[in-house]
Amino acid sequence: MKNFVLKGNILYSKNSDKIEEYPDSYLVCEEGISRGVFRSLPEQYKNLPLKDYGEKLIIPGLVDLHIHAPQYAYRGMGMDLELMDWLQQQAFPEEAKYIDLEYAKKAYGIFAQQMKISATTRASIFATRHSEATKLLMELLEDTGLMTYVGKVNMDNDAPENLIEESADISAAHTIEWLDGIEGRFQRTKPILTPRFIPSCTKALLKKLQQIRTDYDLPVQSHLSENPGEIAFVKELFPEAAFYGDCYDRYDLFGQKPGSPLTKGTIMAHCVYSGDEEIALMKQNGVFIAHCPASNMNISSGIAPVRKYMEQGLHMGLGSDVAGGQTESMFRAMTDAIQMSKMYWRLVDDTKKPLTFDEAFYLATKGGGAFFGKVGSFEEGYELDALVLNDEHLPHPQKLTLHQRLERFAYLGGDVQGIVSKYVAGQCILKEQTA
Repeated sequence: MKNFVLKGNILYSKNSDKIEEYPDSYLVCEEGISRGVFRSLPEQYKNLPLKDYGEKLIIPGLVDLHIHAPQYAYRGMGMDLELMDWLQQQAFPEEAKYIDLEYAKKAYGIFAQQMKISATTRASIFATRHSEATKLLMELLEDTGLMTYVGKVNMDNDAPENLIEESADISAAHTIEWLDGIEGRFQRTKPILTPRFIPSCTKALLKKLQQIRTDYDLPVQSHLSENPGEIAFVKELFPEAAFYGDCYDRYDLFGQKPGSPLTKGTIMAHCVYSGDEEIALMKQNGVFIAHCPASNMNISSGIAPVRKYMEQGLHMGLGSDVAGGQTESMFRAMTDAIQMSKMYWRLVDDTKKPLTFDEAFYLATKGGGAFFGKVGSFEEGYELDALVLNDEHLPHPQKLTLHQRLERFAYLGGDVQGIVSKYVAGQCILKEQTA
């Protein structure tokens, strides 16, 4: 059913400045598209089915711009390591296991089910370099009802023998085989080109990926300027590049250059140490930044200058970055983003004020949602993704405003018990989950 009305306490963003609040109001959906929020239901919608959620909160679904599906199995482990050691000791050994489809089915099944019941409605997801396991992940995600991008990872350099692809030609051939094998199979799960990061890709592979992107007009996801050691390594590998992002841009893997016929965008995770030239190129090419605060803290990367990116008008959303981040909760990503911005303001640059809760909420909804189109808001014309939240399991001695209830829900981990229903593109994929 994609034509209905939801009634309840509705909150959403039009911009990053403030959260719009509509107590005891109506959200109208026609053919999966929001027709707006109304304090009284217009006459033309009174014959639509109505679901009254009473005092519960109704917000847009949350968007995760960066998460690694194969890493979900070891989330919460190895959190005392720094990035490059963490990759060698945790990420690569786990990802090598996905050559075994039985293991992949078990592990990805756990991941897909958790994503379905989480606060996330849309996500951009890394798989591994294994084509068959990536197809399996896409099948499982399609069944959840979520809207996702999924990428078969490319890596022909600087990886363990049991994970590295034999050559640029083989990596490219497997990617094309994967793309052709999924063509027309999925409605809600789409492919995204996924060079892991510059250290794991030879120049020959990047050239092959450039051609694949041109041929298939694919979006791109990867990592950028995450860690000082990583950045130094990139400089050794690409001494001719002016900066890290320039390595991608030389192969048309960095957003959409002015005048380019490509229509799909690029997500770059982290951007902790992006300099002025890199920032200017991201803005010019419309690159989306996936800010992953928990991961940046857990694996000792640093503090991204989020306020600086917002002031300069860059596209940006949030990422959980499991398993660099220990949880898929995008409410936790929101609160972590606020806390990390406070540390940046206090320790790095006191002219860059911390994020407000309203700004973090915007990044988790409309900010990241823009990568998927008109997503992440209840404004008229937006695809309708919605969460219905019950905060009764978080009792309080006094009456709170809707804003206070939502902020408290996020900080106290209300999503563990409090997601009642979940709608994606107008389809209810979770029905009446009790809090």
